[in-house]
This record gives sequence, C-alpha cells and structure tokens, in this order.
Amino acid sequence: MVLPLPKPIAEYFAADATDGTAVAQCFTPDAVVVDEKQEHRGRDAIARWKTEASAKYDYVSEPIAIDDQGGRIVVTAHLTGNFPGSPVDLRYDFTLAGDAIARLEIVP
Repeated sequence: MVLPLPKPIAEYFAADATDGTAVAQCFTPDAVVVDEKQEHRGRDAIARWKTEASAKYDYVSEPIAIDDQGGRIVVTAHLTGNFPGSPVDLRYDFTLAGDAIARLEIVP
C-alpha cells in the first residue's frame, strides 16, 4: 500500500534509494538530521551522512504509517537490509518548512 505522503517527504523516501546529494536536496539549506544520536546540520553534512550510511549498509525503507502531530509529521517505515537488527520499524519525525524538510529525527 502506498501512503499519501506530503511532497517533501515523498521526495525524501524516493531520494533515499539513490544517493546523498539527492537526499540533501530535500532539505532546507540549514536543516538538521538527527540519526543514531548524531546531529548533521546543513545540506553538505546531510549529504555526507546519507552517503556514509549507504556505503555501510544496503537497505530498503517502506513507509507503513503516517501521523500528523500538528507541526510535525511522523512516518513509520519498515527497513530491511544488511544492518544489525534487520528488519526494523523506524520513526521518521519530520518538520517541514514550505516544500522542504527543516528537521528530521530518526528513532527506533
């Protein structure tokens, strides 16, 4: 089942299957990503984060639920791949600014 995701979030999940540069373009210039308790600020840092994660692990993420929490949109995605603990469901907590992502926090 394909979830109806807001455009910037749909673009993020589509780019997630490609490369770090494509992922970084989904964000505002000063956006923040928090993943594995590490903060990545700005498009260059976000591109490096995604490129390094993709080099380390092969995975597929499938959004399975969405919850609008008034200013934040939480997407639960099912990830499968060659990483420890696979498969796993992760929560992607997005804050949008117009047609881009201003903040993303990824947590189990």
